[in-house]
Amino acid sequence: MRRIIAVLNQKGGVGKTTTAINVAAYLAKSGKSVLIVDFDPQGNATSGLGLDKTNLPTSTYELLFGQVGLDRVVQETSVENLYILPTNAGLATAEVELVSQMQRELQLKQVLASADYDYIFIDCPPALGLLTINALAAADSVLIPVQAEYYAMEGLSQLISVVQRVRQGLNTQLEILGVVVTMYDSRTSLSEQVYNELAKHFGPKMFKTIIPRNVRLAEAPSHGKAIADHDKWSKGARAYKQLTKEIGQRI
Repeated sequence: MRRIIAVLNQKGGVGKTTTAINVAAYLAKSGKSVLIVDFDPQGNATSGLGLDKTNLPTSTYELLFGQVGLDRVVQETSVENLYILPTNAGLATAEVELVSQMQRELQLKQVLASADYDYIFIDCPPALGLLTINALAAADSVLIPVQAEYYAMEGLSQLISVVQRVRQGLNTQLEILGVVVTMYDSRTSLSEQVYNELAKHFGPKMFKTIIPRNVRLAEAPSHGKAIADHDKWSKGARAYKQLTKEIGQRI
C-alpha cells in the first residue's frame, strides 16, 4: 500500500531535508520504489541528490498548476528505485498564486493521485503556509525532525495545532508518524535534556533512534549523494539506516 509522508518542521536547519533524502534512499535500497517531492522553494532536496536546480526542464511549480504531467517532471536519481520531483526558487511564487485557485489546499493531493510508488516523501518548506497545508492534505502521516538545541520546543505546539486542524478539515486520515531528534551531540548535557523534554511531551511518538551530529552526514549533500552512498559506515549512515527500520516497523 502506498504511503505518503510529509517531513515537516517550520524551523529551518533542523535536518528536515537530510532526513527525507536519507530515509528515502535506504527504503529505495531495500527494494521499495520511492519518490521525493521537493516542495521547498530552496530546492535543497533537488541539489542534495545531485540535480542542478538552476537548470531544470520542468519542476514541481509547473506540475502544481497543471502545466505538465507527472511523468514530465519526475527525474531519476543516482540511487536505484529513488526518484524526485525537483524544484527551484520558482515555487516561491506558488504560495501567492494558490490563493485564487479552486480547492487550493488540495492541488498537491490531486497531482499525486496517479503517482505509483511504495513511498512518497514530501520535503516541506520551513513554514506553515499554503504549500505546507497542501503537503499535509496529501499525506498519510507526518515525520517531524527536531534539532537537539535550546529552542527545540519553540513552535512545535503551533505545528501540532496545524496538523490537527488539517486532520479535522481536510484529511481525516492524517497522523503523526513520529518525532526524531537530529544533530544530537553526546558531549553536551543540553542534547540529553532536549531529548528528555521531547520524550515527556511526545511519549511513544518519539523515535528511539537519535541522529548524531556528523561531519560525513553534513558534507554528503555537497556531493549530491545520500549518506548511504557517501559513507555508509559513518555514524550518520548507521543512524539513518536504523531510523528507516523503525519507520518501517511503525508503518
